[in-house]
Amino acid sequence: MALLVSLLAGFACALALHAPPARAADAVFRNWLETVIWPEAAAQGVSRATFDAALANYEPDRSLPDLVLPERPRDDSRKGQAEFQKTPAEYLSEKSFVWLNDNGRKFYAANAALLNGVEKRLGVDRHIILAIFGRETAFGTYKLPHNAIKVLATQAYLGRRKEYFHQELILGLKMLEERHVTLADMTASWAGATGLGQFMPSDFYNYRYDYDGDGRYDVWHNLGDSLATTANSLVKNGWQKGKTWGYEVRAPKGLDCTLEGAQGMKPLRAWLAMGLTRTGNRQFGQEQLDDKMFLLRPAGNYGPAFLMTPNFLVIKTYNMADLYVLFVGHLADRLAGGGPFEGQWSPITMLPQADIEDMQNRLAGLGYDMGKVDGKVGAKTRLGVGLYQKKVGLPLDCWPSAGVLAHLRGQPTPTLHAPSAAGAPRRAEARTEWRPEAFANGR
Repeated sequence: MALLVSLLAGFACALALHAPPARAADAVFRNWLETVIWPEAAAQGVSRATFDAALANYEPDRSLPDLVLPERPRDDSRKGQAEFQKTPAEYLSEKSFVWLNDNGRKFYAANAALLNGVEKRLGVDRHIILAIFGRETAFGTYKLPHNAIKVLATQAYLGRRKEYFHQELILGLKMLEERHVTLADMTASWAGATGLGQFMPSDFYNYRYDYDGDGRYDVWHNLGDSLATTANSLVKNGWQKGKTWGYEVRAPKGLDCTLEGAQGMKPLRAWLAMGLTRTGNRQFGQEQLDDKMFLLRPAGNYGPAFLMTPNFLVIKTYNMADLYVLFVGHLADRLAGGGPFEGQWSPITMLPQADIEDMQNRLAGLGYDMGKVDGKVGAKTRLGVGLYQKKVGLPLDCWPSAGVLAHLRGQPTPTLHAPSAAGAPRRAEARTEWRPEAFANGR
């Protein structure tokens, strides 16, 4: 027995000697917390006890998306925001709308008085409020998987948007100090958004609303406070009471796709004069003719067209992705009794984020307004692509395809007529049942 024990002990030692070393504690991170974050938190009234409880012995979570890690090659598949990873057809999946519409109607039936009360008090359509709640946490059924403070600390230290998350981290610690929430309840998305409506700490301080008048702003457990905070955020950003978010329209063949974007906002009567009409054989009212609207074509010439009102831009303050707002607006219409999109999505491919960044950089270098170069396809990118296509004589479709990128790089472009170099078909939806976490927002 003694010999066996000795042999086992020797074997264990040998394994220990040859095992890969565990990651050493990140001394630079600890120093950053102590010399940068702690003084700023203390200046905001955060106690040492609160600071230590939230961050003592914590190491950055390198599994999170959107980080810059020297030891890990860039991997766009780790990006967490679905709005910029999927094509419009994939993101605006009919399967997701069916699930959210069915469950949203059940939720409304059980909470009609509350939703109607929030609408009456704050002036935001109850279906919009409900749609945002569904998009964010699947009506509260999706359980946020991360600790908010730890996520914010990681993103502030290793993320691509350090300055933004730095300020959110300080505010998150302040929330704990002021006992708005416990550390255990402060669960979050990969980006640190917390609560039933997924609010960043700055959102909480800017828009919090005590709906039931109990003296607290409980967006984690109190449904009224959470829904009213969502509505209040829209009100404070300019929501126009009694107006909708936008309309799906039929665009005449050959309509110039470079008309897209909020910079091209004009009276509805001007759009009607160009031949745009409402879908479903519906008519715009005479009282709407002077309402300002702008064109949105999220897939360029390869999908439906929409006329958006200023309220579309207000919802963008909740999430800056056009597809997010389109998702919320369409879901709100479905919850109010509307049907699916009339327009069809043609097969297109979403380029990797690194390729989109390369395209944006090249277009910006040629003088096109790309806004922030971030590898995310939005209206400015589509507009820049369209203007470039016009200038150099490429077929006009306003979609950032592999063919356009090849032309910008001075490479052969044998498939300029196609939306993607490979001509890849649209990916079929998975046959599995749609799950709430599939579309829980990751702001």
